[in-house]
Amino acid sequence: MFLDSIGTMLLTLPFVIPVVEGMGMDLIWFGVVVVKLLEIGLVTPPLGMNVFVINSVVTKEIKVHTIFFGVMKFLVADFIILGLIVAFPIISLLIPNAMS
Repeated sequence: MFLDSIGTMLLTLPFVIPVVEGMGMDLIWFGVVVVKLLEIGLVTPPLGMNVFVINSVVTKEIKVHTIFFGVMKFLVADFIILGLIVAFPIISLLIPNAMS
């Protein structure tokens, strides 16, 4: 929540990827899950960086909490999509598997 996505990936992935490979998980699927989780982290309160970017673009009449409230609908959709990707990995692996 408090780091940008590049910083988060640079700090965590060098330690996590060998574990994921050792467990036999597909790295493409893991990358899709990581990107989705980073996307969720950038809009969740209290430090959703993307929400503050939206706040700087819109007029000053709109408060930050109003933007957070508007983003919650999309956050629910993101959690549903994340659940589907975790439950059915073929969703994220369909195109890469078709290419090989």
